[in-house]
Amino acid sequence: MSSPKRLAQLLSAHNTRPLFDSLEAFLFDCDGVIWKGDKLIHGVPQTLDFLRSKGKKLVFVTNNSTKSRRQYAIKFQSLGLSVTEDEIFSSSFAAAMYLKVNNFPQQNKVYVIGGEGIIEELQLAGYTGLGGPEDGEKRVQLKSNFLFEHDKTVGAVVVGLDPDINYYKLQYGTLCIRENPGCLFIATNRDAVGHMTDLQEWPGAGCMVGAMCGSTEKEPIVVGKPSTFMMEFLLKKFQIDTSKMCMVGDRLDTDILFGHNAGCKTLLVLSGVTTQSTLQDPSNNIQPDYYTSKISDILELLGQ
Repeated sequence: MSSPKRLAQLLSAHNTRPLFDSLEAFLFDCDGVIWKGDKLIHGVPQTLDFLRSKGKKLVFVTNNSTKSRRQYAIKFQSLGLSVTEDEIFSSSFAAAMYLKVNNFPQQNKVYVIGGEGIIEELQLAGYTGLGGPEDGEKRVQLKSNFLFEHDKTVGAVVVGLDPDINYYKLQYGTLCIRENPGCLFIATNRDAVGHMTDLQEWPGAGCMVGAMCGSTEKEPIVVGKPSTFMMEFLLKKFQIDTSKMCMVGDRLDTDILFGHNAGCKTLLVLSGVTTQSTLQDPSNNIQPDYYTSKISDILELLGQ
C-alpha cells in the first residue's frame, strides 16, 4: 500500500499555477479540511467560490458515515456553502452502494452499528436497516439461561462511527457475522480519530470496527478511503480522468493514500489531523505531491 518515497513539495507561488491549470476537479475531504466540528475553517467559502468560478468541478468525499448525503447537504447549507447532494460522496452512501453493485438480496436485512446516515442511505438503496441509533439505549442482562436472540435474515453488518456503541450492539453484530451463513462484515472506514468537535479529536470508526474484528476474528470489507470503491462511482458520474483530479485531505493514511491508489494528484492540508512533523517524520512513507496549511492558501498563491 505504501507509495514510493518522494518528498512532498510545499505549495508555493511557483508551483500552484501549473498544478491549478492541470486540474479539472478538486476532491475535498470534509472534517479538518472544510470544517472542524461545526466551525468552518478560515477562507473556505471564498476558495470554493473561486474554484467554481474557474470551472473546476468540486466533489466532497468524506469517511464520516454519521450523516447521509442529504444530511450533509443540509450541513453545508447551514454553514453558508451551496453544495448539492450530487457533489457529496459519503462512506454511508458507499456502504449502501457496495451492497447494490454486489447484488445483495433485497429481502436480507442489514444490521447497523453506526448512525442515522447509514440507515437512511440503505433505505434509499432499497434495503432494510436494523439497529443504529434505535439500539443505542439497549442493555443486556448477563445471567444464566439468557439467550440473546438475533435476526437470522441479516445478511450484512455495517460498522461506522457510533457514539452510542454498547455491548448489546456488539453482541448483535457478532452473532450475525459468526452465525448467519455468508453474512458480510462491512466497515465504512477505519479512521482512528476525528474532529467530532472543533476543539479536540475523538475516537473514530476504527475504534468500533476494531471491537468487531476482535469478537468476530474477521477483517471487514472497507468501502471508505483509502479503498478506491468510491472512486469508481466518481468516475462513472463525472467522466474526468483521475490524472486531472486533486485529492485534498488532512490525513495521510486515508485521503492521501486514496488519492495515490486512484492515480490523482494529492494535496495535504495541515488544518486537521496531520502535522508537519508527522509528514516529515522519516518513518512516514505516505507522501502527498504537495502540502500547505489550509485550502485558502490556493487563493493567496494564485494572487487572488
